[in-house]
Amino acid sequence: DVHDSKVANELIELLPQGDFVIADKGYDSEAIRNKVRERNSSPVIPRKQNSKTGNGDIDWCLYKYRHLVENAFARLKHFRAIATRYDKLKLQFESMLALACAMIWLPM
Repeated sequence: DVHDSKVANELIELLPQGDFVIADKGYDSEAIRNKVRERNSSPVIPRKQNSKTGNGDIDWCLYKYRHLVENAFARLKHFRAIATRYDKLKLQFESMLALACAMIWLPM
């Protein structure tokens, strides 16, 4: 979709400079890959199942780290105060995030 590609390009422009840009299959397009390469980064984006080009060039280890980060955000959303942004003040919200991260980190 043209609108999604435009939003993705704007997002890529806002990213800090890095060696890699890791994204899921929803961002599988040559336009996005070329935009990442223009910024001297390597795209780590798996191709969709119906793609004629294979996934031989993807670093699956890095892609698995993206999945871990995504799972961490999903676990944080289990805390209702974080998911609904119950605390409106920045300090209180950050404190709740720290508390939730500590609870996730502790072995229970």
